[in-house]
Amino acid sequence: MAGLFDKQAEIYLDARPNYPSEWYKLLADRTPFHNLAWDVGTGNGQAALGVAEHYEQVIGSDLSEAQLKCAMPHPRVKYVHTQLSMSDDELVTLLGGEGSVDLVTVAQAVHWFDLPRFYVLVKRVLRKPGGMLAVWGYNDILVSPIFDPVMKRFHGSTLPFWHPNIQYIFDGYHTLPFPFEDVGLGIEGKPLQLDIPKQLSFDGFVGMVRSWSAVITAKERGIDLLSEEVVKEFESAWGGPKLIRSVAYKAFMLAGKVHL
Repeated sequence: MAGLFDKQAEIYLDARPNYPSEWYKLLADRTPFHNLAWDVGTGNGQAALGVAEHYEQVIGSDLSEAQLKCAMPHPRVKYVHTQLSMSDDELVTLLGGEGSVDLVTVAQAVHWFDLPRFYVLVKRVLRKPGGMLAVWGYNDILVSPIFDPVMKRFHGSTLPFWHPNIQYIFDGYHTLPFPFEDVGLGIEGKPLQLDIPKQLSFDGFVGMVRSWSAVITAKERGIDLLSEEVVKEFESAWGGPKLIRSVAYKAFMLAGKVHL
């Protein structure tokens, strides 16, 4: 799955929303120890840096070398390129052994994983009792009553070009299997609903959409979903290219501990 994101690594760094710092405090408050966290599918390291404010060491891992080259440095974050060929035992050793991790986080990525294998691995590395897994994502962006219908039509045009696993994101993780014990931050079938506020420029919005894997896949097939005409329609609905808007990304979270 790494190849989906290698091609957009640089624009991905600037185009995505910042996760609120309060989220990381919510997670830290639910784990009794704060020695080691593992941020899986870390990408540019955004979530890893947030986690590092509460944990002594964070390992940020990703299959994509291109994404990791854009990762933001932090004295408590160690970035690791994990290859598909690595065995589960090798990953467990990399993380310090079984029962060594206090928090595992996955931001906007768990829907790409081999979930049964990943969940078995998480249960091996989490500290018991007390260790926790938290996964989150976002789908819709709310801008204005004029802009939002334009965005909805554009989103419809992208549907044939997404990987099938994106359906979990479209469903807001309501259909994502999550076999972990409830900690009050969303459970299987009932994710916690959250907002991510952001001050967003029109260029930033276009950059975000341009980074979508569906837009890139379509372009590789000779279809420019984000044509000049489409950008002009977005620009008009936005209110002009220089306007900075207060927007809200609709987000969702699942978090839980290992059943003992």
